[in-house]
Amino acid sequence: MKLAERDVLHNLCIWQKVATHYQPVTWEAAFTRIAHRLNSLASPNEAIFYTSGRTSNEAAFLYQLFAKEYGTNNLPDCSNMCHESTSTALGESLGLGKASIKLDDFEKAEVIIIMGQNPGTNHPRMLTALQKAKRNGATLIAVNPLPETGLMGFNNPQTVKGILGIDSALTDIFMQVKINGDMALLQALEILLLQEELLEPGSTLDNTFIAEKTSGFDALKEHLLTQDIQQLSMICGIDIAQLKEVATVLKNNQRIIICWAMGLTQQKNSVDTIKEIVNLLLMKGSIGKPGAGTCPVRGHSNVQGDRTVGVFEKPSKELLEGIEKLYQFTPPSAHGYDTVNSIHAMHEGKASVFFGMGGNFLSATPDTTYTAQAMRNCQMTVHVSTKLNRSHLVHGEEAFILPCYSRSDQDHTGGKEQFVSCENTTGVVQMSKGVLKPVSNQLMSETAIVCELAKATLGKKSKVPWEQYINDYDEVRNALEKVLPEIFIRYNERVRLPGGFYLPNPNREGVFDTDIKKALFHVGTVKYNPLQDNELMMMTIRAHDQFNTTIYGLNDRYRGIYNERRVIFMNQADMNVRGLKEKDVVDIFNHDDGIERAAHRFLVIAYPIPKGCCATYYPETNVLVPISSVGVKSNTPTSKEVRVTIQRQQPA
Repeated sequence: MKLAERDVLHNLCIWQKVATHYQPVTWEAAFTRIAHRLNSLASPNEAIFYTSGRTSNEAAFLYQLFAKEYGTNNLPDCSNMCHESTSTALGESLGLGKASIKLDDFEKAEVIIIMGQNPGTNHPRMLTALQKAKRNGATLIAVNPLPETGLMGFNNPQTVKGILGIDSALTDIFMQVKINGDMALLQALEILLLQEELLEPGSTLDNTFIAEKTSGFDALKEHLLTQDIQQLSMICGIDIAQLKEVATVLKNNQRIIICWAMGLTQQKNSVDTIKEIVNLLLMKGSIGKPGAGTCPVRGHSNVQGDRTVGVFEKPSKELLEGIEKLYQFTPPSAHGYDTVNSIHAMHEGKASVFFGMGGNFLSATPDTTYTAQAMRNCQMTVHVSTKLNRSHLVHGEEAFILPCYSRSDQDHTGGKEQFVSCENTTGVVQMSKGVLKPVSNQLMSETAIVCELAKATLGKKSKVPWEQYINDYDEVRNALEKVLPEIFIRYNERVRLPGGFYLPNPNREGVFDTDIKKALFHVGTVKYNPLQDNELMMMTIRAHDQFNTTIYGLNDRYRGIYNERRVIFMNQADMNVRGLKEKDVVDIFNHDDGIERAAHRFLVIAYPIPKGCCATYYPETNVLVPISSVGVKSNTPTSKEVRVTIQRQQPA
């Protein structure tokens, strides 16, 4: 890709099939051409409207509203690739797919278990909350295949000790689980707790909570008593002695928080694994109490808020009814494409227009070669962006890059100072107002881009006052309150409060909005699929100088990697079996579905990772993640469960 101008941030760009590079274009021309393409499709379902987690509540609400008035629920988002398993599991077991804790619950917790997550790299602000919990006497248990520096110790730069480089031990117990061994580990702990309860009734489990607030415990109990704890220990890679040590900690405490992230959600059995987390917490009565509950940790600034305001391929009845009541049109109710199904649809020619509201779709998605071809099959691809990314390089016959404000930019759309709002992982909605002067007068806010596109596409037949929403974001929030009145009560008033406001969350009060109004235990079976002799189980991870797919540098100082990203972390025993030594160059292969997927020229790094497991950085190895390998029920790509083989490159 070449740019006719120096920097895409300063210019609206278009690429056409007959062109050799992107060229500047006016906003009016861009909206006209995009609208023409959308209106020329045989069906609205041939268009896909993707959303990244950086989109504000206001822009996301209008974006999904436009898609629905246009006629489709093809609204894939980044949640489909990360925490869809969480939303599914928690929704089915507790009635709400969100965290049940508040931030200050960390300070009240007696035990915090951190699973499949590396706060030091992925959620650094969380380390301060964990440090406060530790000071208050909480026991911190880390469950991870890698002994991550940020989990083991923490220097807080805002303290004297941190400035002096004095490390604070953070983790009390480190459980080095095998990749995809988490469900086996959790069931083993549940068995040990149940055995203690049977030996001394009332000593371990919260039987009153179980009887009054839950359903299905007897079935779980029967299942657990038939399981072989030695087999579970072998599958998860944790010896019985350490399992008993942790079970003893859990036995003697009730204020338990379990945190998790993509290390758990991007596996085939991810929904069942997260339901196992719920099982453990319900056995202890550790939901709906101070210092206790579920804590899925979402990485992007508003991935949770986008879902709350309606960005979902499976819209809720409440949302559809609210939209119809306010705007007097009937939105489509049929489910649309999620992220994986969107890729299939573009690859198969069932969808021909891709519109991306932020994000780096190509680099974030699995099976890079397959996804790239899907994008090339489109008649048109459009990306609303703050900076260049690889998705701009692989595009349809006609492509647009629409430059928008970043969150830090001042927004004077409509001639007044505007602000937007976002929802964090604990359900707090806060104001976000930029302070920097935009780098160019060519930029437009996401909210304005959506409204202008809707005006150009829908014209006079639209029932939505798009111009009003461009000029005053308060009106967008007023509309959201009318569409979802039980969620956004007094939205404009409360979002202006210092620190924002918490959205309603019945789980915090011990209320569970399932069909029977009780929390549901789940019986899941741990499946053991041993590796072949030449296979390793690979998981993709982030480096320190990285946020999602954005790479800021080539160093990963926490893991001792400098000026390099194409590395594969391996157990020394696995290296020895293959005759590999440190910094040998290898190619990595996946052969799911009889297709050879290859990632070439990776340096071997010996690392304390369980035998049979390996780790690589993404997006470099997303090419190895099969598009067909997804979580049961969630359809989330299994980037933390990829079977690979290794082949050493011969010296030239």
